[in-house]
Amino acid sequence: MPTAYVTAPTDVAPDLARTLVDERLAACCNRVACTSTYRWEGEVVTDDEEMLLLKTTDEGYEALADRVRELHPYDVPCIERFDPGAVDDAFGAWIAESVA
Repeated sequence: MPTAYVTAPTDVAPDLARTLVDERLAACCNRVACTSTYRWEGEVVTDDEEMLLLKTTDEGYEALADRVRELHPYDVPCIERFDPGAVDDAFGAWIAESVA
């Protein structure tokens, strides 16, 4: 069961998380406030963002990533896939049931 790691502006993150869960692309989304420092167009930029940790399935990952690209306001959104070595059986079953 992969987790998608996505960062988003603080004003966009709540709706993005809600939409992805509502559309059954993610079983849940943990939102964590963060400050990101990165290089963009030759400048070093610091912004307040939220980290989104989106639980999904192997089969649902690409659809989730595509939808993030569609909804995200950034030209190049951060979308990373983490594949845990082990997931509790009951938690994995819940994710599979929750993601259409």
